Amino acid sequence: MSARQEVWITGVGLVSALGEGLDQHWDKLMAGGPPPYDATTFAPYITFPVPPINFDSQIPKKGDQRQMEAWQRIGVYAAGLALTDAGIAKNTDILDKTDMIVAAGGGERDVAVDAAILTDLRKVEKRDAFVNERLMSDLRPTLFLAQLPNLLAGNISLVHGVVGSSRTFMGEEASGADALRVAHARIAAGQSDISLVGGAYNGTRWDLVLLFRLGTPLLEPPFRPVWDRGPQGALALAAMGAFVVIESRAHAEKRGATPIARLSDVQSNRNPRKAGDTTATLLQEWDAIAGGVDRTGAVVISGASGVEPATAEEHQALARIGLPVRATATYIGNGMEAQFLANIAIGCQAVRKGQLFPPCGTGDFGDTPPGGIRQAVVTNVGHWRGEGLALIERVD
Repeated sequence: MSARQEVWITGVGLVSALGEGLDQHWDKLMAGGPPPYDATTFAPYITFPVPPINFDSQIPKKGDQRQMEAWQRIGVYAAGLALTDAGIAKNTDILDKTDMIVAAGGGERDVAVDAAILTDLRKVEKRDAFVNERLMSDLRPTLFLAQLPNLLAGNISLVHGVVGSSRTFMGEEASGADALRVAHARIAAGQSDISLVGGAYNGTRWDLVLLFRLGTPLLEPPFRPVWDRGPQGALALAAMGAFVVIESRAHAEKRGATPIARLSDVQSNRNPRKAGDTTATLLQEWDAIAGGVDRTGAVVISGASGVEPATAEEHQALARIGLPVRATATYIGNGMEAQFLANIAIGCQAVRKGQLFPPCGTGDFGDTPPGGIRQAVVTNVGHWRGEGLALIERVD
């Protein structure tokens, strides 16, 4: 059996309510100002939209942009940022063998058509026939193609030329953790040299606000950090895209790439979510990576969503682990499939800068270690299912 390969993160592309790129995110997190939420568009619910994006810089053809929905444009754009950051954009020799694992959900509904059908539905007797007729005549044919989850990967291939093997995982927050876990395992085992991994989500849509509100409390004013949303908890839906380029150390060194961080371990689980399950699962995952953690220079970047009881149980686990903690969803909301990769990106910047951004809310605790940050433990606790943990480290 060949020796396990060291895995480096060499490129990061991040788009969220805080802006785009690691520098914009870090500057705003360090400033400690009010989170950039929107309490108006989907009132009374709070969401985290992305700011205006010049998609032309990463998706130059207007025709490509038009056939994508917002979540795909955000994802393709973030993927382009990651490839550019890694120094492999337009490098066909490398892109031809770059594998890709994408975490994606279903597509966006045509809300205007849905609303018109529901309005007219009250005026007819034969409702089944009416709905079938209107759906056939009102929905544009390309809508169904745009809704396919694996078309995010397809569009990345078309626009950016990433044409190695391709996989698409579905399953909300859990899919992001599994995407990174599988990509990491393949590179560590020598089955892949380089991979693009990430996801995208657009939660700033009325159909998703309605869908989640039917089963999950959504955050309403006044705004509260994820740790402080009461015993019922609350979710703040967001739009975001997050991708990373990971590769074996040998491959990166051969092409002269500079590492952003080392990806040392990725854990992913899915428990039944009975009382105590989330705490137990996170502690089990912690035990799996704890041997490689130096407490004198490690922090936790938490993916807590604000939904209960998962958030309280995660906090119990983190209190027992005892490292300084910061929860990012207070500032960027919850982007489902993209959430874990967004937190990995922010964790990379914490390790690279050696600093921890200011706390927000009662659940953030601890300070930057005296000798600076050398490691970040990134958590991923889905609002409904999925519990993940990753360890990223500074490379000197």
